[in-house]
Amino acid sequence: MSSKFKVVVTDFVGEPLDVERRILGDLAEVVALDAKHEDEMAGRIDDADAVMVYHFLKVTQSTLARLRNCKVIIRCGAGFDNVDGAGSRARGIALCNVPDYGSEEVADSALGLALSLLRGTHFLNSRLRRGHGAWTYEQYKPVHRLRGRVFGVVGVGRIGTAAALRAKAFGFDVVFYDPYAPDGREKALGVRRVESLDELLAQSDVVSLHCPLTPETHHLMNRTTIAKMRRGTFLVNTARGGVVEPLAVVEALASGHLAGAGLDVLEQEPPVADHPLLLAWRDPQHPAHDRLILNPHAAFYCEEGLNDMRVKGSQNVRRVLLGEAPRNVVN
Repeated sequence: MSSKFKVVVTDFVGEPLDVERRILGDLAEVVALDAKHEDEMAGRIDDADAVMVYHFLKVTQSTLARLRNCKVIIRCGAGFDNVDGAGSRARGIALCNVPDYGSEEVADSALGLALSLLRGTHFLNSRLRRGHGAWTYEQYKPVHRLRGRVFGVVGVGRIGTAAALRAKAFGFDVVFYDPYAPDGREKALGVRRVESLDELLAQSDVVSLHCPLTPETHHLMNRTTIAKMRRGTFLVNTARGGVVEPLAVVEALASGHLAGAGLDVLEQEPPVADHPLLLAWRDPQHPAHDRLILNPHAAFYCEEGLNDMRVKGSQNVRRVLLGEAPRNVVN
């Protein structure tokens, strides 16, 4: 019988597990499940000493109840709402994330979406490609200079901070709302702070979301809050899909209240084909069609960032298997 530990990689990353084995191979057998649904892990994860989870799977009580030996669950990414943190804590299992692996990429993507919307790049490309309208910038008027426009950031953790600094470099007047950020964060960043979401929405030309998905932030942007944004403004979400109520976005785009929206994340991924958001996005006749950008939860991705996620996740597993305290415990 092997005396090695067992580490299970549940989803997203499969063979060859060269990164994981380079870091853990002397201590553990590393197994990839390539699971697409939680029930596919039954009988394959029960004896794991550590579990590495990506964003495709949910880990609920049904899986936690099977774990006989598990010491740590690593959510290889920043968000951890797909793992039952309270349930794992009750079983004495540390839940950790990898909070810094894709900070640059997500912030870059947020700015990329915002710039494409504000400058009309996506709108013009979409319409002209299908031969709609004259070959002229006048299809997308008026466009205003970026410098001095208000860039609102909701949440100034690592990614929100990176996005704020990038927006500042473009000349935006950056303002943020984050009730959990310590006093003085605005002075360190050289940006403005407001004390309520309503205050941020009332003045922002673009609102960029960088908060975690919690009961407090679920559908933070809904019909009521979007209505508090000024007409003709823009919404960008590279955080979690559940922070935004999708039907509210479709309605606000259709009415012209929102001039554009860029969504990297959706509540259900992949979404069902007949979801109203997708129907609007695919239908050239829908008034939201040219003003909506959807991406398949891609903002986190670059080769370097993916490698960071695997390396840092594996290093944290190694700490725990060697009896050391885990890093970035979130439960």
